[in-house]
Amino acid sequence: MLLTHDMPAARAIDPAFRRDILAGLARSPKATPPIWFYDRRGSELFENITDLPEYYPTRTETALLAGHGDDFAAAIGPGRAVVEFGAGSARKTPHLLRAINPAAYVPIDISGDFLRTSSAELASVFPGLPVLPLVGDFTGTLALPDAIDGLPRLGFFPGSTIGNSEPDTAVDLLRAMRRLLGDEAMLLIGMDRIKDRDRLIAAYDDEAGVTAAFNRNLLVRINRELEGDLPVDAFAHRAIWNDEKARIEMHLEATEPLHFHVAGQCFHMKAGETIHTESSHKYGARDERLLLRAGGWEPMAEWMDPDGLFALVLAKAG
Repeated sequence: MLLTHDMPAARAIDPAFRRDILAGLARSPKATPPIWFYDRRGSELFENITDLPEYYPTRTETALLAGHGDDFAAAIGPGRAVVEFGAGSARKTPHLLRAINPAAYVPIDISGDFLRTSSAELASVFPGLPVLPLVGDFTGTLALPDAIDGLPRLGFFPGSTIGNSEPDTAVDLLRAMRRLLGDEAMLLIGMDRIKDRDRLIAAYDDEAGVTAAFNRNLLVRINRELEGDLPVDAFAHRAIWNDEKARIEMHLEATEPLHFHVAGQCFHMKAGETIHTESSHKYGARDERLLLRAGGWEPMAEWMDPDGLFALVLAKAG
């Protein structure tokens, strides 16, 4: 049962996209928010990334979700509205839904076309479950569907997406989730653990070049939607481990001096200068608990793979 909620028609230029890109390119050093990777092509490329042999998070987290259904059912209980932040293809979600027998499912994603497709597919798998897709940026202001008013909620934030935010921003995001979901809410969140540097870099700079295409697709989107003339082939994908900040950084590096335009504004880059497009922070056990508590959540339980690569943490509203 697929119910639409707040499904806008296609629009010309997203003013937030224009604002963020122009501001990011004007900065020194240049940096853009990772949410703008996810137009339809970007979402498709990310799904391809999750199938790569180097990219351990998705298969590791999926195995945890598939293997601990009884634990989730016991800890969470039935009848909650599951609100998934950044749902994407929702490929991992059926494991959770089968385990806990929810009352409704609300997937939230910024890519409307991609969300509509994945929601329809999931609704066909769970014909008795109300599926209420919500198009929007979960880092901003959202209103949940009226259909789940009065239901206890479970926030679902898989994929270590919390790591894409700076720690202070991550705390703000967790607090916003806490406000949105309410006093009786729980949160099941994926947290990528600190591990060997070479394994981390390989996961973000795969041999097949899919992550490089994903990174450069941001430039393609800027050219298409913001009347840009960035020379896409003059940018190289770079993945760097920043040990001091415990994070992988993705950059687009100019391979030659560049002069280009975006939305009528001129920009210059020196050879070797980069646009910082994404960070992916990794957490130790202590740091993840501190982060959740700062965001208004009290950790209740944790599940981790035998190699300690990835953790799923269940928390309750504090």
